[in-house]
Amino acid sequence: MRMDATRWQRVRALFGAALERAPEELSVWLAAECGEDSALREEVLSLLAAYREGGDLLSEQPPPPALDPLVGQRLGPYEVLQRLGDGGMGVVYLAVRVDGQFKKRVALKVLKPGMDSEEILRRFRTERQILAALEHPNIARLLDGGTTDRRLPYFVMEYVEGSPITGYCDEENLSIPERLRLFRTICSAVQFAHQSLVVHRDLKPGNILVGTDGSPKLLDFGIAKLLNADLNSQTMAWTAIGTQPFTPDYASPEQVRGGHITTASDVYSLGVLLYELLTGHHPYGDQSCTTAEMMHRITEVEPERPSNRAQRLGGRRLARQLAGDLDTIVMTALRKEPHHRYSSVEQLSEDVRRFLEGLPVQARKATFTYRLRKLALRHRLGAAVAATAVLAVMLFGAGLAGLALRLARERSRAEQERARAEQEWARAEQVTGFLTDLFEVSDPSRATGETVSARSLLDAGSRKIETAGRVRPGETPASARHGSPQGRPELQRPRAPP
Repeated sequence: MRMDATRWQRVRALFGAALERAPEELSVWLAAECGEDSALREEVLSLLAAYREGGDLLSEQPPPPALDPLVGQRLGPYEVLQRLGDGGMGVVYLAVRVDGQFKKRVALKVLKPGMDSEEILRRFRTERQILAALEHPNIARLLDGGTTDRRLPYFVMEYVEGSPITGYCDEENLSIPERLRLFRTICSAVQFAHQSLVVHRDLKPGNILVGTDGSPKLLDFGIAKLLNADLNSQTMAWTAIGTQPFTPDYASPEQVRGGHITTASDVYSLGVLLYELLTGHHPYGDQSCTTAEMMHRITEVEPERPSNRAQRLGGRRLARQLAGDLDTIVMTALRKEPHHRYSSVEQLSEDVRRFLEGLPVQARKATFTYRLRKLALRHRLGAAVAATAVLAVMLFGAGLAGLALRLARERSRAEQERARAEQEWARAEQVTGFLTDLFEVSDPSRATGETVSARSLLDAGSRKIETAGRVRPGETPASARHGSPQGRPELQRPRAPP
């Protein structure tokens, strides 16, 4: 049965993308791509089987150097020394320039034999075109290019001898600030690519090598996407048929779902990388996690905050370092929806810088308390002096307040004693007046001839008590002094006769 052109294009596209899959994830990926079309799946598998028979190029282990026909050969001015590794569509070799001009070791990437389909050739040329446009100190530079005797294209890149960024940080035992500064350097390279209308789409530790001088280099733009609409339509047509390759562990949710890819995808991948640099662990699991489970977690599960992960694993000191701003920065970069992440890699890097300098980060709500705390942390000496001065003022104020309170209490007590004394004086004056009135009634000189009995005196006194006005508390008793003995000379003690 003859296959129509459309179906053959689909089979070839799936075949090319399948070559970039790791063997352990190929079955799950192919089932998802083919769906219920089992015939399509079998056609792709048959092509893969035939391809393996031609050299088992899907094996993770490269063939021995003696079996590689390019080792020892010369491509233009370069002699191939050894095979370094291979990816989905190309093999990378270590080579050296031997034309007598100068001696320099380089990395030489050659398209795999049999990978000369139109789609893959376009992708290979696109990577070469992207590298030619990216001149940045932290991006491996394109140096040269050409074609082998078998008409396979190749290009020559700057050779970077180093370790993946995560391994380098662990080997050198870098501190959190040192890791963050290294991360910002990578952000600078990625932001430069974005400004050149290139999305990397495969940011992971293996594509970021750190040399012995501590300088990181960004590698492998093999699955990068051009944001320029004209160039993208010409060189990236393979993305329109649903076969977008990526490394699942570092892919963004929109990559996993097959959605629209923007610079936000690289922001997400950098968030995963930052999580690993800070905690030593992947945000969604470990190596035992299957590809299908990893893709489910990326799209559906919220990752654990870095400080919580560190706390759970026993790193209390690390958890304290990560809690707060670093948690916020990482979790903002790892948001599921692209528009909820940092709008650019530059903004992500800026927040890391602000954290390093003790400034409030932009991803966190700038409350007064938060800004004040960050200010105090930036100016520890000044804050300590100010706090001491404030404490002294508070203690002085508290002392004055205590003294004023004691004086007020003493004043109140004195006023109460004076009021009590005046009340006692008034009572004494009242009693004196009462007795004076009684004695006036019993005065024989005023009795008008009547005999005054004791009973009548008491009755008269009782009536006077009921009717007479009383001296109010606090009233000066001088107004009642008219009944006092001092106001009545005739009632004073008589002088002794001479």
